Amino acid sequence: MRKRNYIFLYLLLTLFFGIFIGYSQSDKINDLVQTQKESDHLDKTTNKFQVNDDIDKSRRNAITRTVAKISPAVVGINVTEIRTYRDPFWDDPFLRYFFGDRFSMKQKVQGLGSGFIISKDGYILTNDHVAGNATKIVVTLTNGEKYDAKIIGTDVVSDIALLKIEGDNFPYVTLGNSDDVIIGEWAIAFGNPFGLFDINDKPTVTVGVISNVGLNLRSDDERRVYRNMIQTDAAINSGNSGGPLVNAVGEVIGINTIIYTPNQGNIGLGFAIPINKVKALLDELKISGKVDRSFWTGLEIQSINPGIAKYYGLSKSEGVIITDVAKNSPGQKAGLKIGDIIFEINGTQIKNEDSVFEIIKDAKAGDILNLKVQRDEKTLDIELKLEKRK
Repeated sequence: MRKRNYIFLYLLLTLFFGIFIGYSQSDKINDLVQTQKESDHLDKTTNKFQVNDDIDKSRRNAITRTVAKISPAVVGINVTEIRTYRDPFWDDPFLRYFFGDRFSMKQKVQGLGSGFIISKDGYILTNDHVAGNATKIVVTLTNGEKYDAKIIGTDVVSDIALLKIEGDNFPYVTLGNSDDVIIGEWAIAFGNPFGLFDINDKPTVTVGVISNVGLNLRSDDERRVYRNMIQTDAAINSGNSGGPLVNAVGEVIGINTIIYTPNQGNIGLGFAIPINKVKALLDELKISGKVDRSFWTGLEIQSINPGIAKYYGLSKSEGVIITDVAKNSPGQKAGLKIGDIIFEINGTQIKNEDSVFEIIKDAKAGDILNLKVQRDEKTLDIELKLEKRK
């Protein structure tokens, strides 16, 4: 009987301890589950913050940093020009012979463009075709302030104008090295297309790549020469002229100047003047207000025609032949002679007289032209220094 009681007591104690341990384990399991839930929630929250941080970092890249850096130095330019025109009735050679230009009329014409500040004391670069003939120029900064600007210097040939506004500590850009431009690298165009700058005092930004370099273009204005231009597919529209073309590290590599618009719209063909060409003219524009192009060579030339090509044994009718060399001229000093055939100048192949004139028009006094010349079946490298005309 006593043994049976011990067995019953043993079973009762075992059951009690089993229930106690079960509850204890259940609490631990619940605690583990709750801890896991809190950990999962924390991980999700952390991941959310991490994803947002990654998105923020990916959105703020080299392009956005460059835009933030350059934008304050970009300006909108509003110009007023006085243009002279004649009534069509009086624009007749017979009437002009008797009455001259007395029936000419003057009219104010409003125009707009873009520009960018290049120094803290307010020097601004833009195109000559934007501001070169202006009688009044108003420059608008990104803070909304407006300044009257004056023309310091302008050059019709290169289509560059240097303006100045009075003040100090203006935001300004860094001028880069356009000889170091890489085809395919990012390009950012800033400007004032269609006058949008006037709406919110902020430049419009378009992004593309450098499509090509070293392009020689013909201009509708025979006075201008566009050589070694930079091509980009960053959208350039009417009003963008004079604005900066910038690389991804925030350096200005060109001045937006020409767009090709066969259907009056942007098709991804925009062209900029290389900034190195601009830098070479800046000091002269500051000091003299113009670029001295009053030089001479003392050479007379003629395009190679089939007859000349046959006589000299040339494979094609390209290049120019020197027909005269003036005494004591730069040409004579360089060692050029009558009968020399010029087939390359500064790395550009010469096809005819027009090719030479395009290069000469773009040159200035003191420049050195590197010529490749054929003489007596030999190829010579000759340097021709352009001397100021006396």
